[in-house]
Amino acid sequence: MGLSKDIGARVCAVKGDAHKADELVRDYLPFITSETAKFMARRPVAGVDDELGIAMFAFHEATQVYDRQRGAFLTLAARMIRNRLIDYRRREARHTRVVSLDAPQFEQDGDENKTLLDQVDSGHDEIGERHTRAATRTEIEEFTRMLASFEVKLTDVAENCPKQERTLDACRRALTYAREHRDMLDRLERTGKLPISDLAEGSGVERKTLERHRKYLVALLLAYTNGFEIIRGHLCRLDAHQGVDAR
Repeated sequence: MGLSKDIGARVCAVKGDAHKADELVRDYLPFITSETAKFMARRPVAGVDDELGIAMFAFHEATQVYDRQRGAFLTLAARMIRNRLIDYRRREARHTRVVSLDAPQFEQDGDENKTLLDQVDSGHDEIGERHTRAATRTEIEEFTRMLASFEVKLTDVAENCPKQERTLDACRRALTYAREHRDMLDRLERTGKLPISDLAEGSGVERKTLERHRKYLVALLLAYTNGFEIIRGHLCRLDAHQGVDAR
């Protein structure tokens, strides 16, 4: 097959040369076939099994991204072949689960003539709900990362939430004061610390109350000032008429 003793050097030499890259794929077809067979648990048949063509493409792709400083080429090629084959299998599995919209559904309260298409326009916005769930998940992940930079966890917020109405009212006053004085928020974001002394003096709330509920206050301020629309509705709701709104 005319294989080079140093496959890495040969791969580096074929980069940008489609003809040489194709030659390399042909020379290493036994290797590609072997890796495909490992995945399929049988030898692939050329012209019949799509997996072999996908593996050849993955090998060619590996020649274009290989870096000699990051390990052996054949190890990279084997990994990329397997990854592409896994992706292919997943796509195929999704396709096999496609159901005809006209297929009858047999579990609809005895209505055996009802089809899946009949159920689509049911007034239930499932697509909208999926989008909302995805948006919520993304927002929670982003909010969690931001809280971590302030050494706060989501569980801390729930545990640190004021339990008594009097304390909750005091925290509301502090939050309102902080939001009305942008410098407070700027200092929080810049330093990662709640300016408790100035907040206590400006809002008239006792320092010890602010210190006791620091994590709760930090979380609320971050939620209200960084566009976390969905999060706001889940952090111990604060009534707008009592001084804190969702603007």
